[in-house]
This record gives sequence, C-alpha cells and structure tokens, in this order.
Amino acid sequence: MENDHRIVTLIASATEIVCALGFEDQLVGTSHECDFPPIAETLPICSESKIDHHASSKNIDDQVLSVVRDSLSVYRVHTHLLEELSPTVIVTQDHCEVCAVSLKDVEQAVCDLVSSQPQIVSLSPNDLADIWKDITLVAEALDAPERGETLIAELKSRLAAISQKTSTIEKKPTVACIEWIEPPMVAGNWVPEILDIAGGIDVLGKPGEHSGYIDFEKIIEADPDFIFVLPCGFDLERSWSEMPPMTGHPGWSNLTAVRNGRVFITDGNQYFNRPGPRVVESTEIFAEVLHPELFQFGHEGTGWRQFEPSGTITV
Repeated sequence: MENDHRIVTLIASATEIVCALGFEDQLVGTSHECDFPPIAETLPICSESKIDHHASSKNIDDQVLSVVRDSLSVYRVHTHLLEELSPTVIVTQDHCEVCAVSLKDVEQAVCDLVSSQPQIVSLSPNDLADIWKDITLVAEALDAPERGETLIAELKSRLAAISQKTSTIEKKPTVACIEWIEPPMVAGNWVPEILDIAGGIDVLGKPGEHSGYIDFEKIIEADPDFIFVLPCGFDLERSWSEMPPMTGHPGWSNLTAVRNGRVFITDGNQYFNRPGPRVVESTEIFAEVLHPELFQFGHEGTGWRQFEPSGTITV
C-alpha cells in the first residue's frame, strides 16, 4: 500500500527517478543541481557546492582535488532547511563524492536533526544494471515496487528496440567518450554499455569502472572513428567553449574523427552523467549520431551538436 511521503532528493538522477515513478507531488526539496523535470527548479534547494563552477575545466579539477585531498566534502547540506521540510525520505548517493552530495554528508546532516528521522536511500550506480536496481530501491522506499517494475520494463523495452536494429550492423565504428576536457578524462560506468547498445565500440572506457584521467597520447593511439565530448555538469554551450585545450593539442588535427568531421559535443549535464530514466535518451543520442540511416530521435540541437573548430554555438 502506497503512503504519502515528504521526499528530498540530493542528486539530479534521483529527482528524475522519483518523478518518473509518479511522485513529483510528494517532492519537498532538491539539490542545487536538480533541474529536470521543471518542478525541480521550483522547490527549496537543500545543498550547495563549494566549487566555483564558473571557472575553467582545469581550475574546477584543481579545486575538487584540493578539497578532496583535505578529506573535505565538495558540498554543503542545509541542515536547518531539512529540519523545516521534515522529510520522511532522503535520496542521495555513494557513487561519487564529486558528482553529488554523498551518503556521509547526509548522515551527518540527519544526525543534527531533532524532529525528523527520515529514511535515507543511497544510490550506487556503477553500471546499467545498477541503474535498474536504484530505480527499484527508490520505488520500494516509496512503497510502490510495482511502479518501479513498470518503469524499468518501459526503459528496457526502448533500449531493446535500439539494440535490435544495431545488432545487424556488420562494422561498428570505434568511439572515444571524453567526460572531462582539461585534464582529459574518459567516460566509464554505464556509458560503454549504452554505447554498445547504440552500435558503437568504446575504445577507451570500461563498463562498470569509474571515469578516470587519460593521457592524450592514449586518445591518439586509439584514433577513434568518432569522438563524443560529454563533460559532467556542462551543457552544450559550456562544453563548446571549453574545447581549446583539447583542440590545441599537437596531435588533435591528425585524429581520424577530427579529419572526418566526426567530433560531437553533447549536453553532458542533462544526459550521460545522470544514471536515471534519461539513460535511454543518452543512448538515443549515440544511436542517431552514429547511425543516422537507422535512427532519428530529434535530439540534435538540444542533446548534441557537431563540433566545428571555427564555429560558435548558441543555444
């Protein structure tokens, strides 16, 4: 039997899961990064970042390393606001302390609460299977396991429809997925899996492994057919503006993907780095870029753009 809840989500993907399960009317607070669906931006913000996100890619990376090196959290939880909101369920994560408010941050905040003793649901998505597990976890916490089963079945069905078409492709293109520009990082976790479903071969990332730094020489050695740039937390315009350190590398212009005009900027903030329902849209973006003869989902312009070194972008 479903009960009424007062839900606070402290990671963007959790907000999307809660809403996809049909509980958006029971959301009472979100994180500073939650911006989808639209209701997320109308609710009290229960966290903030200690990092200056307006800085360059290199400077942001330096800030994060400095904070983590001192064993500090990258985020602040607004404990007093949580007290006012009196949540019954708080959804956070223990996947990455850089991506969002971590489990230890929430546990510390809840320890400071007097009147509210919420259930803490911590998500840990390392691969595609974990995303389904996390949806199940949230659904069960909200006393609606059947809603979780229905949602997962719908998402898997959409992915299966893509996989059915790409399974017939004889020669699949090689792809490099860049999750951070300076210093370069390669996308891991669920990204290689959804790329495979979309009909591409990831030459750098490993399924289930965390994203990690990579020497640019490794990109040159792999010499992929396609390059996708999908920085965590950056939209299309921001990612485009951050490209000079990469395009300025001596080996950049000789890469096969560059010479053939197959470098694509994506909205890494809305897609790819959010382990929730829109992992399907992320797969669709890969599919329609890699195989336009098979797929036209309509994400061009909002989810991705073809990169032109001398061009500009306005969104």
